[in-house]
Amino acid sequence: MAAGIAATLSIPLISLGGDVVIGYSKNKYLGNNIGCKFMSLKTTAKIADLYRVPDNGKAELVNGEIVVMAATGFLPGFAGGEIYSSLRDYGFATRRGYGLPDNVGYIVNLPVRPKVSVWWESANGWQEFTTNLPKRESFSPDAAFFAGTLPENLGKFLEGAPIFAAEVRSESDYGEKAEKEMAKKRVDYFDAGTLVVWDVDVLKGELIKAYQSSDPRNPIIYRRGEIAEAPLALPGWRLEVDRLFPPIWL
Repeated sequence: MAAGIAATLSIPLISLGGDVVIGYSKNKYLGNNIGCKFMSLKTTAKIADLYRVPDNGKAELVNGEIVVMAATGFLPGFAGGEIYSSLRDYGFATRRGYGLPDNVGYIVNLPVRPKVSVWWESANGWQEFTTNLPKRESFSPDAAFFAGTLPENLGKFLEGAPIFAAEVRSESDYGEKAEKEMAKKRVDYFDAGTLVVWDVDVLKGELIKAYQSSDPRNPIIYRRGEIAEAPLALPGWRLEVDRLFPPIWL
């Protein structure tokens, strides 16, 4: 699920124990998914709280808040799975790192960054806006490749950003607000050390936009019938775009 903003929602609060109380918040910055339900901590959350998200839900820690992303649909889920499968095979073949699926946590330490110039791609071309980027302490992309040091306890989150991350758009990840939030999150990724971020659109554009940290305003676009790559992060890795679209036999 790609980055987005929250809808206005309200439900009873949920206690995770101690002083940490979770409920739905209103109009907060989200790392993922426009219109999705998400949880906002009433006290500052810590990494330890990510391990206690109800039902082992997918979440990120942004501005001291646990941001929980909603489940996605069939085609975005299939596409994310195919990307992971290819990354896994690349990892085994090269031993450069590990291809990992959805819902894996990557711990980072990005401070609040005030008055950052962010470029986003509108229907009329690239536009710039200035915003305050949040303190971010984790990512959870839809598929990723990690080349850092594994934790001593392999059940824990990974320390550091993946060198490659794929964010697959869900149905609600379209429009100006969504594009701006995705642009902000790409800055977060690159600030944390990610080399390539894929913006994967299988629902409307049927394409992949590959953003590179070395040239973030000029994504490489891969369409159906083409082979996508991420050479800055993963030399020699290639994935047919058509592989993200399953044959329909049911």
